[in-house]
Amino acid sequence: MTNVLIIGATGSVGSTTRNYFLENTEDNLTLMARHTNRLGNIDASREKTISGDVTDQAVLAEALKGQDVVFAALSGNLGAMAQSLVMAMDKSDVKRLLFITSMGIYNEIPASMGGGNLDSNPMLGSYRKAADLIEASDLDYTIIRPGWFDNSNDTDYEITKKGEPFGGHDVSIKSISDLVVRLAHDPKLGLRDSLGINRK
Repeated sequence: MTNVLIIGATGSVGSTTRNYFLENTEDNLTLMARHTNRLGNIDASREKTISGDVTDQAVLAEALKGQDVVFAALSGNLGAMAQSLVMAMDKSDVKRLLFITSMGIYNEIPASMGGGNLDSNPMLGSYRKAADLIEASDLDYTIIRPGWFDNSNDTDYEITKKGEPFGGHDVSIKSISDLVVRLAHDPKLGLRDSLGINRK
């Protein structure tokens, strides 16, 4: 049984991954969000909630207590969020971080797939900054770079590593959730690596 902190638990990826953990594992979840009232029904036997912002060191210190794995699915100023998270984790006993960014941050999307890389899409700068900060840390991180995600019910996906061309444009949120659960249960899978994920 693993203790997992999900930061951004009310977002589309966070909420789907929460449910995937509940349905497919016996793990205990701590659900962190700015508005925990949006989480719906809580399974008190396996879930607890903590309200707050990822840039608040005091909230993070409390949330990190007793955790084995941190999964962050955030939006906004990802550089500042990643920096805050790395700082808080450095002060805690928790080293395993799974962090969602985006495809394209390493200019790894082949031209045949329509580009959408860092050089042509300034919006990816925040994702790249977050990745750079995490990669410079001493954490046991895995950066996850999904394609455009949808609500399909498949878990038919492939993984590419940093330095390899991205494999495809789309992926289901359920596939991302499946990968997160695998990473949470295998400390060597994707260790200190950046994994692209797309539908096969």
